[in-house]
Amino acid sequence: MRGNKMKYLIVGAKGQLGQELQHLLDDQHVTFVAFDADELDVTNREQVFDTLQLIKPDVILDAAAYTAVDAAEDEGKELNWLVNAEGTKNLADAATKIGSILVYVSTDYVFDGTKDGEYFETDITHPMNEYGKAKRAGEEVVLNSGAKAYIVRTSWVFGEYGNNFVFTMQKLARKLDRLTVVNDQLGRPTWTKTLAEFMMHLIYEKADYGIYNLSNSGKATWYEFAKEILKDEDVVIEPVTSDAFPQKAYRPKRSVMSLAKSESTGFYIPTWKEALSSFMKSLPE
Repeated sequence: MRGNKMKYLIVGAKGQLGQELQHLLDDQHVTFVAFDADELDVTNREQVFDTLQLIKPDVILDAAAYTAVDAAEDEGKELNWLVNAEGTKNLADAATKIGSILVYVSTDYVFDGTKDGEYFETDITHPMNEYGKAKRAGEEVVLNSGAKAYIVRTSWVFGEYGNNFVFTMQKLARKLDRLTVVNDQLGRPTWTKTLAEFMMHLIYEKADYGIYNLSNSGKATWYEFAKEILKDEDVVIEPVTSDAFPQKAYRPKRSVMSLAKSESTGFYIPTWKEALSSFMKSLPE
């Protein structure tokens, strides 16, 4: 079986990516089951095995994640590791047992952000915060599980179905006439629709299993990203250094991942500006 003849399981259904995946699969007339944490607790190994054995999905799209990066440093540290490492191991082991393909979404935070050039999938990882360490542990359990698996590293995610930087900037611009935004962190914004489409592309094209980087192309600082988001708004945006916004968790200063491997699969990657424009046009008035 291939393409839309396969049965899909979306884990983390109510999250930003999980909701995007559901809409995409609906549009593609693909058969799927979608569970959120209250329906499938990935940290409950027995429940994961029983559920997957019952459903027997051909593909598991793992959009379940603990993403509170700063909280992961202290009060959320245990849950971060439970979901992002142990939960991922449970899914990977169950996928191996029943022969499902697993698509696991990881993060640019597996790198420390000190490299001058782009990060390749083969570069040595060096996560500097608890979230990045747990997601890297998740990568390792997937790779060691023997599962037929894709690991997709992404960054700076925005989309219609959750809280993200785009909505935060828009809300602030409605309340304030002057904003300050960090200008010394460089990365690649990613539209959830582009990410979801790429995850499905890997399956449809039967791409080689392994690690892929996927963001929209081009690069920006948070300040440049904010300027583009609010370019039609009457608001002044000023660049500042990261020191102006102290945070518990370390943030990579240069988080630009190479897209060459992902593009080599035949997938077209829009620029982040194109993706942002399409996204904003798609929003209800």
